[in-house]
Amino acid sequence: MRQGVALALVSASVSLLGLSPGRGPEPLPARMADTGGGTQLITAAAPGTDSASGTVTWWDLRDGQWVEAGSAPARFGANGLVEGGAREQGTNTTPTGLYGIPFGFGIRAAPAGTRVEYRPVTAASCVVPGQRLHVVQPLDRAAARRLPGLAVGGTELLRPPVRVRARHRLQLRTAGARARRGIFLHVNGKAATAGCVLVPEDAMRKILSWADPAREPHIAIGTTDGATAVTRY
Repeated sequence: MRQGVALALVSASVSLLGLSPGRGPEPLPARMADTGGGTQLITAAAPGTDSASGTVTWWDLRDGQWVEAGSAPARFGANGLVEGGAREQGTNTTPTGLYGIPFGFGIRAAPAGTRVEYRPVTAASCVVPGQRLHVVQPLDRAAARRLPGLAVGGTELLRPPVRVRARHRLQLRTAGARARRGIFLHVNGKAATAGCVLVPEDAMRKILSWADPAREPHIAIGTTDGATAVTRY
């Protein structure tokens, strides 16, 4: 049989089966139950709930298709991940779920192109989870190297006479229990976290420059499969 005829038969067979030659698996956001309704999404996925490391990927929805805009290695809570609604404060676990991103903050100027609300941190700043004042450790050089970042939660950033350890972060809006508040996406420290998601500094700067509030970015935190899989959120 001639090669051209054989290829035509193969193509016809593939079409009848409803498959597309060379088409790979659907991107992660396309397999999720909910992406927040916007056209930007960050996924933070770990291999399992006992993992303290994984991958952060940021995505754009273009012409109805989710396209990867970048990715980086990530760290999670020292004791892994736990369902967001069941997380208890002080357990060194990262809450899984789908969250909004209300603002970014840090002791340095916002990276070029930053469009999210960016709150400068001073020596008089503090973090207030819920209605209670949560006083964090005084600002130091080691802590200063762990920012910028994004906030992930109902945490407010205020300026009473206490100090916050922060450089650049993104706050994640984790509505509901206080145990899910005070969670951030920020620059790597030396080890796993008390619950935040960490990425290298160059990745954090790229995310800050990429995130566009008009496109309603969200972050989905979870595992690659199982009861806390990212695809559930």
